[in-house]
Amino acid sequence: MSKTELVYSISPQGEQFVLPELSAYEEELKRIEMLVGKARKNGQEIVVVMGVGFVGAVMAAIVADAKDEKGKNTKFVIGCQRPSVRSYWKIPILNKGISPVKAEDPEVAELIERTVIQSETLTATYNSDCLRFADCVVVDVQCDYTKNDLGNMRTGDVEMAALEATMRTIGDKVPPTALTLIETTVAPGTTEFVAWPILKKAFAKRGLKETPLLSHSFERVMPGKEYVSSIRDFWRVCSGCTTEARDRVEKFLHEILNTEEFPLTVMDRPIESETTKIVENSYRATILAYLNEWSIFAERNGVDLIKVIDAIKMRPTHSNMIFPGPGIGGYCLPKDGGLGYWAYKHILGFDDGDQVFKITPTAIDINDTRSLHVATLTRDALRNMSRYIAGSRVLLCGASYREDVGDTRYSGSEMVMRKLTEMGADMHVHDPYVDHWHEFETQDGESAEYSWKRFFRNQDGLNEIVIEKDLKASLKGVDAMILAVPHEQYVNLEPDNIVKWAGNPIAVIDCFGILSDDNIRRYFELGCEVKALGRGHIQRIKKEVARSKH
Repeated sequence: MSKTELVYSISPQGEQFVLPELSAYEEELKRIEMLVGKARKNGQEIVVVMGVGFVGAVMAAIVADAKDEKGKNTKFVIGCQRPSVRSYWKIPILNKGISPVKAEDPEVAELIERTVIQSETLTATYNSDCLRFADCVVVDVQCDYTKNDLGNMRTGDVEMAALEATMRTIGDKVPPTALTLIETTVAPGTTEFVAWPILKKAFAKRGLKETPLLSHSFERVMPGKEYVSSIRDFWRVCSGCTTEARDRVEKFLHEILNTEEFPLTVMDRPIESETTKIVENSYRATILAYLNEWSIFAERNGVDLIKVIDAIKMRPTHSNMIFPGPGIGGYCLPKDGGLGYWAYKHILGFDDGDQVFKITPTAIDINDTRSLHVATLTRDALRNMSRYIAGSRVLLCGASYREDVGDTRYSGSEMVMRKLTEMGADMHVHDPYVDHWHEFETQDGESAEYSWKRFFRNQDGLNEIVIEKDLKASLKGVDAMILAVPHEQYVNLEPDNIVKWAGNPIAVIDCFGILSDDNIRRYFELGCEVKALGRGHIQRIKKEVARSKH
């Protein structure tokens, strides 16, 4: 292959890695075989983790760090990643002892460095023939729900192709006695009625008489400062397609997770385990969507919903109520209910899904479109200052979906950004935790068919958006500032400094109850306009300031 024909996979940091040629696969397998032989001599179980992304990379390290009561490592882990242009870079990065996942939790980097470099119980490969050595396979391959219309979840589809292809590969190569554990959040029924038949068919084709050992146990990963703990030190639910599979997965999870402090719940069937995850997240999404109507009520009737929620939370039974902000982001809540809705028809065979599922789809639709109201508030705030949204310089403070993390997946801020751009605003972004806004950078590439871009006009050029890091410099010359995420840096900003850095009074939009009443009052005194989600009492403060000036 000539130099001009080389194909590269580029890491988020810009490091280039040449994709392996077919001739390299044999040598790679020899490397893996040598490491497996060494691990076998040490009495270690061989675990293959399929997919080293947000969940898989950290899960692989947690398994590789598992020890017995004598402090001896009990597992040797092989992280297997498809050598695509988009993802191959993760393999050489991981094999350097560097996390392919950016995390605010320092334990992520420590754990991966320890297992790859020190204990040498973790390696990564692109050669799926490593499956032939597996005692256990953990599947962490995404199973996305693609929405084909904005604000209408019912027209969406589940992307099963990657998971199905992975299961076929496992069925073709795994030893017949190996346990396969699907950790991915999947549509209810997937393990028993999609994945298991694939494995059975592959085993039959190989002339194997054994029944595939297949299980399910979903993750509850929470990006942030406790990333590792959200996997290792958290409650788990599991099940298996057979009694043996159920017993094996229970034993495996007891060996790698802190089940002494966070007990394991074992279900009778995988569909029960799968449904647990879907109902759990649909419940959360529904409560957040429910607050949207009360947010609008509050804005129109002089009520501060933030204070209302704080008052309610004094009651212990309602202590987990939270304000939804500008939309519900993260990987799970925006899509998981869709997996259940889709499965009811396409896996389980029922045709009355629209009659049965009333609340779950509506909640997702509300959460997906809630952020559009932020654009309306921004427009109205600028109008009150005799300015137009078209051509105005707007600073979006916060690209991530939650405070103090750098995760932009399904962030409400993306919708705010796209809608205001459609309306003609000159958009700029600041976020102390986000370096690359993946959803914009890839909107015209291989992810174009899934990008939210397709629901808005005037989106060209957003793929070149730069996340600014200097807040003071970012504010220079802005007409409006949107506080979209309650990052620590945004919580105690002084209004006088904001106006000084901007160079003139600006419109301030609070999406998360970030501003105190004193700060709201001060912004009005400085000649600014303030709007906020769910905070109707702001108009009362504005009138008080106006009266005091006379």
